[in-house]
Amino acid sequence: MIYYFIIYSILSFITLYVVTITSYRLDLLDIPDERKIHLKSTAYTGGIALSIIYLFSLELFWVKSGTLNIILSIGFLMAVTGFIDDKYKLNPGGKLSLQIIPIFYLAVIESISLSHIGDYNFFKLELNTFAIPFTLFSILFLINAFNYFDGIDGTLGCSTISVIFILYFLTPGEDYRLFLTIILIPLLIFLCFNFSLFGLPRLFLGDSGSLLLGFIISFYLIYLTNSSGVHPILIAWSVSIFVYEFLSINLIRLKNKKDPFKAGLDHLHHLIFKKTNSIFLTNFSIVIANIIFFIIGYTAFVLINQLTSLVLFIIFFPIFFILRNFLIKKIN
Repeated sequence: MIYYFIIYSILSFITLYVVTITSYRLDLLDIPDERKIHLKSTAYTGGIALSIIYLFSLELFWVKSGTLNIILSIGFLMAVTGFIDDKYKLNPGGKLSLQIIPIFYLAVIESISLSHIGDYNFFKLELNTFAIPFTLFSILFLINAFNYFDGIDGTLGCSTISVIFILYFLTPGEDYRLFLTIILIPLLIFLCFNFSLFGLPRLFLGDSGSLLLGFIISFYLIYLTNSSGVHPILIAWSVSIFVYEFLSINLIRLKNKKDPFKAGLDHLHHLIFKKTNSIFLTNFSIVIANIIFFIIGYTAFVLINQLTSLVLFIIFFPIFFILRNFLIKKIN
């Protein structure tokens, strides 16, 4: 298996390098403007490269679950959706319309959907007839929450890695962990390009990458819920920073009568970067926050009960929201 991982790592590097060089030659570049902090035009095709690598992984590794293989395969379509958005600057309606196609296929045709969201001793939250609508909404929510974290070098990549490490801790079997490793290795190599380490050409995830990662993680969480016995509230805690930030920023924009779909510099990573002027501290803060949230939720789950963990998940959102507003006021 180590031999295959070495081959996979080499293949990942070559694919990322070739896609990056090709993107610069084809002018597939993110141009700096007033709402972006990078100074040079940069290739935005990181997600396309990752999606190609994940397709290669289907030939290299034997993941027993056909469902996990399908998630990786259809993920390519989500990456293409993000690439089209990067290239042609789709309006929110067009972007969501394209996103819903691969989501609908997996949720409805392949039946990768939530039937419940947890047993809390006193009650069980069954979805029944709302299973498909709730699944579609949840996936769209989380995919776009991931998209919100793609604004500073490494933020989405590092935040996603924090989720993967939490899921390593939660997952019960080798097949699950193999899948997570398949996702992780190219993402780590991508960060070398993202930060332009060792003189490598710089590469962004782009919408193709943020939508791809959000898509894969979302459906993996559903698969984990349905097949492993991991409680849904623990799975929710693994992506708590994404959930809290997505809700917060949209509530703030609606309160200030701003378009929630319009890109801006009001995301959490922008606020922390403005305060610290450090990409490292920005990414470190977000990763640590997500891990701390999970530890709190997991501790409550183990030492008390599921319901307490659920209540804390709800309570921590207004706490996060208040602290976030405090940070905004302190910066301004």
